[in-house]
Amino acid sequence: MSKRDAVANARTAKGVFSMKSSSDLRTLLRSIDRKSYPAYKELAGSWQFKSYILCIDHVQGDPFASPSSVHVEVPLLRAGFPKEYCEKSCMRIALQDFLLRQMAEQFGRERGQAKGSGKSGLLFISRCGQKVLERSACMIERDRIIVRFQIGFPAFGRTINAGELEKILFTVLPECVENSLFYTRLDQRAVKAAVELSEDQESLRCQMQERGIVAFVADGAILPRKSGVSDLPMQGSVPFSSPKSMRQTFVLPHCGMISGMAIPHGITLIAGGGYHGKSTLLEAIQNGVYDHIAGDGREFVLTDKTAVKQRAEDGRSIRKVNIDLFIHNLPNKKDTTEFSTEDASGSTSQAAGLMESIEAGSRLLLLDEDTSATNFMVRDRLMQEVISRDKEPITPFIERARDLCDEAGISTIMVAGSSGAFFYLADHILLLDNYRVREITDEVKAVCAHHPAPSIRAPEFQIPEFKRIFPAFRRAQSRDSRYDQMKVKAFGVDSLSLDRETVDVRYLEQLVDSEQTMALAYLMRYCLENLLDGKRTVRQIVSRAMEVLEKMGWEAFCRGYVPGGLAKPREQEMYACLNRFRGSTASVEKSLSGAGN
Repeated sequence: MSKRDAVANARTAKGVFSMKSSSDLRTLLRSIDRKSYPAYKELAGSWQFKSYILCIDHVQGDPFASPSSVHVEVPLLRAGFPKEYCEKSCMRIALQDFLLRQMAEQFGRERGQAKGSGKSGLLFISRCGQKVLERSACMIERDRIIVRFQIGFPAFGRTINAGELEKILFTVLPECVENSLFYTRLDQRAVKAAVELSEDQESLRCQMQERGIVAFVADGAILPRKSGVSDLPMQGSVPFSSPKSMRQTFVLPHCGMISGMAIPHGITLIAGGGYHGKSTLLEAIQNGVYDHIAGDGREFVLTDKTAVKQRAEDGRSIRKVNIDLFIHNLPNKKDTTEFSTEDASGSTSQAAGLMESIEAGSRLLLLDEDTSATNFMVRDRLMQEVISRDKEPITPFIERARDLCDEAGISTIMVAGSSGAFFYLADHILLLDNYRVREITDEVKAVCAHHPAPSIRAPEFQIPEFKRIFPAFRRAQSRDSRYDQMKVKAFGVDSLSLDRETVDVRYLEQLVDSEQTMALAYLMRYCLENLLDGKRTVRQIVSRAMEVLEKMGWEAFCRGYVPGGLAKPREQEMYACLNRFRGSTASVEKSLSGAGN
């Protein structure tokens, strides 16, 4: 039995021992009607309904506070889903995603059913986007389905409105649960389609790896999005069609034969005029680290799951990163094998980000000239003649990309629109013309033969050993007991905070959901409190945190109860978050002393 199952069994045994019936809940609810709002706290606990268990985990302090946290547990056998739908991890996650979307749809229909002050009667549950993520809001464990959500317990002012809550718990919620979590009440063809799509996507990823393919874009895929603020597919857009020279065919378990553009290990350049779809193609590829739902248009746009989008981040902090491969011999003699700064330049931040990605195990680098530091990417011939190599501390990416590919096994897909020097480097060159793709490698190489080749390979290539160790984290204890526990918070997708220390993650372009950011906050807290001991390397810290998440689940990171608003991030974003944390003992002591005042 795994540790995760042991924790689940212990919690179940405790719940069964203390569980009361739904009739007991109704009686208790009516007994506190019209009492002061804090009396709602008597409802906390587990209550057995006809086909599920209702667990009231946390009761809000007043009707204007964050809604009460609740979850339901449905026995998996009673839910009636085919056993094979949960056997593979990819299928289980797809089923969880499907059920959560069903529950959210049911909640949407019940919006505004209860009246009262503050958040009275509101039902909150995670809202899924176009990507399939593993979320705490819906989890299928060994023998049950757990769905977590929030309810605004109704009130008149700050007086309990038990009648409205009774309507929610005994009429609205049972109907939502029955219509969302029981196989016989669902569109079984839709359930099957969602699960089979996930198995097809997993099969395609495996076949890509066997063939040395780092990214695949299916024929007929819809890549443009509806708008800059909508991830929905754009209506009337040009379906993707692969160049014949790069088209490969795969056979999948359910949808059968599928063809599309297969980008192999190596260096691939995406060129073309402005507004012709270069960045759109790269964005689809960078989001291919996730599976997408049916109807998204990118269902079979898949990328090596370790791929990381690189970009310049002026002003970010860097801690003890070996950037010597790209930056060395600084005039101030600063050590570039353990480089640190609180305010990095564009080129320095991009060099550090790239090395951090290699440390995180990335096998594919994604770059766009538009968001890169020019002096980090390339130096033209004239600049090389004016500023000799021994006077220039920056070794541009163009001079390291070939060795990264051939020596370290790290591929590159890059959008280039201003410098032709990259043509000499590329294994494959794609031309985007009005969202249509053509491979022009042979044509471009023929043109290159009539022009002097730039310097595209620097000497002394060596990937460093990654043994970074951060100083032990020592959090000062405040005299005010309110600050004895480290508070975590997420601000959309862009940032998170640990106590008052903000971690800026807005430039992590493959972080796609605010629930991933919230999950990173919990993971970061665990790392700071349990793993950042001045002995473990960064790799050991991240590896251990992700191992605990896999084996123990969210219970290991959450105190008291698991909230419903967490989505599993990738290991690469966990590395990036830890690398951007500026915290130190001094800064935490300062924030706590200020909070105490």
